[in-house]
Amino acid sequence: MNKRLCAALAGSFALPVVLLAQAPPAATTPPANPITVSEKGLYSYLSNAVIGAAVKMPEENYSFEPTPEVRSFGQLVGHVADANYMFCSQAAGEANPSKGVEKTKTSKADLVAALKDAVAYCNKAFDGMTDAKGSEMVQMFSFHLAKLTVLSLNTAHTDEHYGNMVTYLRLKGIVPPTSENPPPQASK
Repeated sequence: MNKRLCAALAGSFALPVVLLAQAPPAATTPPANPITVSEKGLYSYLSNAVIGAAVKMPEENYSFEPTPEVRSFGQLVGHVADANYMFCSQAAGEANPSKGVEKTKTSKADLVAALKDAVAYCNKAFDGMTDAKGSEMVQMFSFHLAKLTVLSLNTAHTDEHYGNMVTYLRLKGIVPPTSENPPPQASK
């Protein structure tokens, strides 16, 4: 009887601990600019993946193009850098500080440096952004767009070309940055 009572008491003490451990976390205070913070977080993830891909591809493969109709890997890196400057300068309300990376740079070192500079420029644009400022409208192409929409388009464009870069890396037998160290599979 004594063993049963001890087991019952131990179980009754353990049950609240188990239930509390499974409770959802307490609500946290949202950031002051939740849309801007969310956009910057996603952009940071993708831009770091693009930089990682540019770093991983060996110099001798920067001229690789799977078919003659598409950009070489190096041209993709330059194109992403150019687009980052274009979109982020528009969102920041500034003149584009750099044009022609894709057409003027060919070495891996120059292209990686240009890409890192372009990402730093976009991070500066995000740092100066708030949700209220992000709702201000700008003219881009033939559209009136909110500044945060312009930054979101840059993120989408970066993601689109990261997908191209992944294909080029895989064709060369290289594991893309976002596929390294995947999370462990859930137990069945």
